Amino acid sequence: MPKKSKSFHPTVVTLDLRAARPTQISLGMAEVDDKRREWKALGRHKRQEMIASHVFPGVLGPDRQVYIVDHHHLGRAMLLDGITTATTLIQRDFSMLEGAVFWRTMEYFRWAHPYDRDGHRVAYAEIPESLHDMQDDPYRALSAYVRMHGGYSKDALPYSEFLWADFFRPQFKLSKSRPGKTDIKRAVALAQQPEASYLPGWCGPHHA
Repeated sequence: MPKKSKSFHPTVVTLDLRAARPTQISLGMAEVDDKRREWKALGRHKRQEMIASHVFPGVLGPDRQVYIVDHHHLGRAMLLDGITTATTLIQRDFSMLEGAVFWRTMEYFRWAHPYDRDGHRVAYAEIPESLHDMQDDPYRALSAYVRMHGGYSKDALPYSEFLWADFFRPQFKLSKSRPGKTDIKRAVALAQQPEASYLPGWCGPHHA
């Protein structure tokens, strides 16, 4: 039986990113590389301002560890550049929950995505314990680039980019971790087709 939950108010804390727990298995490493290039071009002061402006939403889990529920790409990029601290908004305290109950609760709130780099559902135990151990899914990067190129609109639905990644995955094979211009152009065209109309943010032609 879970312990009785106490009243909890969102609070801002400083987080050691090396100890941050991911809530998804994969990300697009091409996007991580993009973020690193973008802020390096800004200069040291502006880069610090940009990073400081991003607050990582988090949840307290078992053993009061912080599980981040967004900005996984940014967190991985920061760690690769030796930046180990971030500001986190703790939204809920689920530290009274354990094991599968915790993860099922996280999924109920759409704060967990237990699917691997191939889009397959896996056991909660396969969610990595570190941002460094997350898998690279090139199709996740492709879905982001398609949105940036107007293939579909940004949607507030959590993990919508993964739904698009799973749509593109069987359509054609990516030869590299970083999708090329030809890949993006092809995927943008696919995103406009009626077959994609079930996906969040679809903005293809509507016929009367």
